[in-house]
Amino acid sequence: MSKKIYVGNLNYATTEDTLRGQFASYGEVLSVVVIKDRYTQQSKGFGFVEMEDDGAALKAIGELNGREIDGRKVRVNEAEDKPRPARRPRSDGDGRRGGFGHDGDSGRGYGHGDSRY
Repeated sequence: MSKKIYVGNLNYATTEDTLRGQFASYGEVLSVVVIKDRYTQQSKGFGFVEMEDDGAALKAIGELNGREIDGRKVRVNEAEDKPRPARRPRSDGDGRRGGFGHDGDSGRGYGHGDSRY
């Protein structure tokens, strides 16, 4: 069974290839992702590595935690599933999604009833 590993305190310049190279010496790496800001595409300073073998993953965690990669001492441990709160429905049940005009007006004039808009 595969094991997902969290890698934190990454240098913003650290690439997925660099991480893959660090972990590949311990066993087969299934996937590597460096988390990036959706707008700037700059690294957020952490990522995840998925390894095929649990034993190899545990050895990598033990040996790489605190090791310097690209000038930063990284934090390496088993990834934990992020608890996700229950999501609220997007509408209030009447089939409409809200916004201006939700109270039955035409959606113009902010509900003042003035049709000049």
